[in-house]
Amino acid sequence: MADTNAKLTVNGKEYELPIIEGTLGRPVIDIAALQESGFWSYDPGFKVTAPVESKITYIDGGKGELLHRGYPIDQLANNAEYLEVAYALIHGDLPNSEQKADFFKKIREHTGVHDQLRKFFEGFRRDAHPMAIMVGVVGALSAFYHEHLDVSNEDHREITAIRLIAKMPTLAAMSYKYSRGEPFMYPRNDFNYAENFLYMMFATPADVDYEPNDVITRAMDKIFTLHADHEQNASTSTVRLAGSTGANPYACIAAGIAALWGPSHGGANEAVLEMLDEIGTVENVPEFMEKVKSREVKLMGFGHRVYKNFDPRAQVMKETCDEVLGALGINDPKLELAMALEKIALEDPFFVERNLYPNVDFYSGIILKAIGIPTSMFTVIFSLARTSGWISHWLEMHSTPFKIGRPRQLYTGETRRDFVKVEDRK
Repeated sequence: MADTNAKLTVNGKEYELPIIEGTLGRPVIDIAALQESGFWSYDPGFKVTAPVESKITYIDGGKGELLHRGYPIDQLANNAEYLEVAYALIHGDLPNSEQKADFFKKIREHTGVHDQLRKFFEGFRRDAHPMAIMVGVVGALSAFYHEHLDVSNEDHREITAIRLIAKMPTLAAMSYKYSRGEPFMYPRNDFNYAENFLYMMFATPADVDYEPNDVITRAMDKIFTLHADHEQNASTSTVRLAGSTGANPYACIAAGIAALWGPSHGGANEAVLEMLDEIGTVENVPEFMEKVKSREVKLMGFGHRVYKNFDPRAQVMKETCDEVLGALGINDPKLELAMALEKIALEDPFFVERNLYPNVDFYSGIILKAIGIPTSMFTVIFSLARTSGWISHWLEMHSTPFKIGRPRQLYTGETRRDFVKVEDRK
């Protein structure tokens, strides 16, 4: 058991800093008393800083463990639907049969979007990146549902969460259809969540008898589940920081989408496919891996900043990847190339000793390509899935007292200068 307090001596004065223990993970040191000392803490990248208290998700990177509301991610991915996981993230536990039916019904009732929103898409170039479109249209939802934007009202917060989770597949599919110049497909509420998304992505008005592929539907649902939440990552922290200002939830989720767009975050699976393009053929894999070892190039989709062991999501995704490739019987040189990379990473001591195992981004990229989803849509699908996690953290923050986020800095710029008129400046 840790001591009740830690002690820090600054300029001869001792400060007591309370030690707080959670139910799992490392204890944290409450450094609020540092304000009295005249010092700030300095922690680039927030590597050892816990800015919030949360009950939603727990990660132990050393053990390769990921829990949502206490449930291991592999059990959720293999035994629950994505919307059940979304319910758990929001409400604290998996739904019983009555709660599940009610939640699923509410989602189905809100899958459509206002018809005027179609005109937003017409303002974008056809070659606009789908993530650019998503940032715009998700933020614009506040203009259509402004009657439920009182963030202090619990009912308003709940209906907003439902709307966001329900409409994200519709908006994502619309961004894809727009880029291809194809007509939008409106949601069909006789399909489940994953089926509906695939229908809106790939069906056309002529496909009156469209039937989703069961293997692909299951794979899509698992991709959603495995990306639903990942604790206080960059995009979730962005949503919370934006939310701490009292900003409306649509703006907060749009901010999360913008943060997710980065190649070091949600864009990682897109970077995997770009890396495969760079390698070219299977014959080039050994040479490429030698360049990785000598740090000449970066190996995308392998290893993880948080997981110092195997990414627990990757094992589920690998099994799903094998199932999808087997069912579709695809003979794609790029997929063959990816499997060659995987084989070396799992067997070569250089990668094994450094825990550079394939992560969830590696396998999800392969699956999405096999399904026929273009690389530009990978991060859009990630944002679709992560919306349930983002809104859960936003709801959690608004259910308890919170302070506006205001990080400090270590200033290293110029000291005070005397003003010089422009004609006298050299």
